[in-house]
Amino acid sequence: MLRLASASLAGTAIEFYDFFVYGTAAALVLGPLFFPSFSPLAGTLAAFGTFGVGFLARPLGSVVFGHIGDRYGRRPVLLASLLLTGLATVAVGCVPTYASIGMTAPVLLLLLRFLQGLGLGGEWGGAVLLTAEHAPEGRRGLWSSFPQIGPPVGFLLANGMILALSASLSEAQFTSWGWRVPFWAAGLLALAGLWLRRSVEETPQFRALAETGRRADAPLAEVVRGHWRLLLLTGGALAAAYAVFYAVTTWSLAYATAHLGVGRTVTLACIMAAVALMGLMTPLMAVVGDRYGRRPLCLAGCAACALWMFPLVALLRTADPLLMTLGFTGALLGMVTMFAVVGAYLPELYHPRIRCTGAAVGYNLGGVLGGALTPIAATALAAGSGPPWGVAVYLSGIAVVSLGCFALLPETNPVVVRRRAAAGTETGAAEAAAPA
Repeated sequence: MLRLASASLAGTAIEFYDFFVYGTAAALVLGPLFFPSFSPLAGTLAAFGTFGVGFLARPLGSVVFGHIGDRYGRRPVLLASLLLTGLATVAVGCVPTYASIGMTAPVLLLLLRFLQGLGLGGEWGGAVLLTAEHAPEGRRGLWSSFPQIGPPVGFLLANGMILALSASLSEAQFTSWGWRVPFWAAGLLALAGLWLRRSVEETPQFRALAETGRRADAPLAEVVRGHWRLLLLTGGALAAAYAVFYAVTTWSLAYATAHLGVGRTVTLACIMAAVALMGLMTPLMAVVGDRYGRRPLCLAGCAACALWMFPLVALLRTADPLLMTLGFTGALLGMVTMFAVVGAYLPELYHPRIRCTGAAVGYNLGGVLGGALTPIAATALAAGSGPPWGVAVYLSGIAVVSLGCFALLPETNPVVVRRRAAAGTETGAAEAAAPA
């Protein structure tokens, strides 16, 4: 399990490195380089627009790779998605700017960002199912949290590299070529990830489906036809996690540097400290989910996010690094309370024959609802000179919607469900142990 989980974590970390390095570059340099005829605000919005395209591509990627995963196995998904995202990321670092090739530059940027999202849309389903379907049920949450550690690790890798370059290069050097280096480094990371995953075994549940001939012929059609309500609920439930994470890691970076005059290096350091703590808390929260259930943690995390958004904006507005770090940390701790357990929760909601498609599409639908629009909406809401309370309202509203969606989903932890059924505390709990 440790070998499998480590390979899964390494792959998701590399994939999210690719995805996050674009988000940081969009917040810092892509606007003036690829949209120079726009005003600074409009250029940032346009750069975040190309950032959002990656989220729009992720559900399509989860459909394509989910079909492969449900028809041909989880293992091919792990290799193909990593290769696609790595190649697209390296190519982003090679795109000439608007000054060199005109409108072709942002068009190429848009296309490559779409390919990035396509690959990442397939990565999560394959990586999570690799661990969830191998893990013993009493520790499924813990082992399935390893892929969930990948996003903070990828973020720290991406922003650590940008922070080092930003600190060591002049502004002119960073704008000219320094921002491209993290994109080129993605090629080496992708090769390392492919080497780690080369000997990964197929999961026992998929092998059983293949041997008995019970694989789904058209997984997406089966999910949409028979589980459309579950799909919408899982997408809405995960919207808050995406919205909070990208508000902290992407919008806050742009807002602090452009509106508050906080240095790029200082802001990145504050965000990275909060993300590092989030990564450390992920397996701990997953263990709590194994003990007490997935759903209570998801409800608690959404409630915490809804309550913390106004303090987040107030602390960010101070422009004090310690207070900003406190604001970011509170938001990400609320987010990770739910995020840590969804690696086990979403697969348990779907039957094995459609699990790769259902779990991945639901997960990435949450990315569209919460991640694609948040940097754009938050940038527009914060355009004035006063405190951006509109951003707090927006984020709290998404958290409340996600809270409602989680409230309509069942508990899936089989250990907890059996315990409740044995105690007679939940009517029909025995049936709830099956996929919803």
